[in-house]
Amino acid sequence: MRHLKILSFSTIALLLFLTDICAQDSTKRRTIDITSVFKPVLRDASKINFQASPPISDTTRPRLAYNIPSQYLFLTYQPGELKPVALQIDSTLQWENINYIKVGVGNVHLPYIKTGFSFGDGKNTFFNVYADQFNSKGNLPNQKSNATNVTLSGDVKTQNNLEWNGSVGFKTDGYNLYGYRPDSLKFPTDSLKQSFTTYHAKLGLRNINPTEFGLLYKPNVDVSVFYDNHDVKATETNSVLNLPLQKGINENFAFNLDFTANLTNYKRDNLTIQNNVFYVQPSLFVKSTNFNLLAGVTPSWDNGVFHLLPNFIAEIPTSDQRLTFQAGWIGYYDKGSYQRYAAINPWIAQPTALLNTRAQEIYGGIKGALNDHFTYAAKVGINKYWNMPLFVNDSIDGKTFLIRYASSLTALQLHGEIGYTRGEEFTASVALNINQYSNVQNQAAPWGLLPLELTTTVKWQVLKDLWIKGDLWTFDGADYLVDNKITNKGNPGLDVNAGIEFRITRQLNLWLQMNNLFNSKYQRWNQYQVYGFNILGGIIFSFGQK
Repeated sequence: MRHLKILSFSTIALLLFLTDICAQDSTKRRTIDITSVFKPVLRDASKINFQASPPISDTTRPRLAYNIPSQYLFLTYQPGELKPVALQIDSTLQWENINYIKVGVGNVHLPYIKTGFSFGDGKNTFFNVYADQFNSKGNLPNQKSNATNVTLSGDVKTQNNLEWNGSVGFKTDGYNLYGYRPDSLKFPTDSLKQSFTTYHAKLGLRNINPTEFGLLYKPNVDVSVFYDNHDVKATETNSVLNLPLQKGINENFAFNLDFTANLTNYKRDNLTIQNNVFYVQPSLFVKSTNFNLLAGVTPSWDNGVFHLLPNFIAEIPTSDQRLTFQAGWIGYYDKGSYQRYAAINPWIAQPTALLNTRAQEIYGGIKGALNDHFTYAAKVGINKYWNMPLFVNDSIDGKTFLIRYASSLTALQLHGEIGYTRGEEFTASVALNINQYSNVQNQAAPWGLLPLELTTTVKWQVLKDLWIKGDLWTFDGADYLVDNKITNKGNPGLDVNAGIEFRITRQLNLWLQMNNLFNSKYQRWNQYQVYGFNILGGIIFSFGQK
């Protein structure tokens, strides 16, 4: 009975379980729900604690040494040759653009033209063409002159460390022989015209950097043909061959060797003059922080006559390079040629003899800089000259000058100069030359040689497009010969000039030049009074600017 109850209870439970299974929704997705209180958390990363300590204050002042090179280039002083010079044509303001055309007119110059053109790539090829021309007429009878000059120059750099340079051109200078006495004399106009024509060519070669054996070379040759317009024409050919060579030994020593041949062939009617000079210049150059020394000699042959010339130049600078002591004993030649004499005195007569002037100078002096802007130089020297050309008026009417040679003369020379430069905005310079002549052999006086000259030049860029310029030249008169008998002394002369230039457009400038402001009637050469006050102005058209 008991078993029956248990069986019945189990049957009922089984039926209820099956019924529940049949009642479930078979479309529902089966899921599993997990419940937990655990939460994973990353451990905090450890951090470095930066605590910068303050720097220790340094009260010591640092000592900084700067080595700033001097802004000025002081070249070895080369004493200039002593010679009578012709009055230079008053210069006008220079325009430094690559290409320009400058024209002007004035009460003396009618007209004035000057041009300059540049070509090339600016790196390996450089070519320039310069030309100028002017005609001038003064107030005195037959006081006229003219000049035309054209020059083509160029430089070409090659790939093998060489640079070629050269130039060709021609020049004509015309002068009227208006300085005759008495003034009442009358001459045909054609007989008073004197003109000189020159054709010239020059070619040179140099190595840009020293060779592997430390050699620097620069051979060059210069040839010119010069002639006048006289009825009996004089023609002259001048040829100069120069072969300089330098051998660098080390940073302090170098050896120089220079050979020069200067040849002149002068012809006039049945007269032919060969005037040749050859010389060799071996020398040793020593450079150090305490001194510079050039030591050598110059064996020379003047028309076959041998002379040994000195060539010693020494410089001793101070530690700050602001003062340099100089001393020298040198010798050189000034070539005797019709071309050179006509450049000194354009009213010269045709020469009948050509002699080379040999010179020796012994001098001492100083040069240096007071600061970054002021420079100075001074020297005193005793110079000896052989065959010095002197110029005297002819004894007929005095309108031409004859050459007379002093077989020797001595000159005590004093030279001083001061310069001030402030960039490209302002420059000023003053130069003084004093020469006291003595021991003039074969002549009564040093005719035509100026005993004193003072030159002052000022250039000032007031604004970016405004420039002014002024210069002064004064001198003491030279001795001259009257009627081949009487020696007189010329009067002092003074010439003051001023100019201005300013831009009116990007390519157009206006310029004005006034010469001989005080209308001085001085004579550089006896019987030849210069132009009085003259004014000249015009425009400058520039293109292809830098």
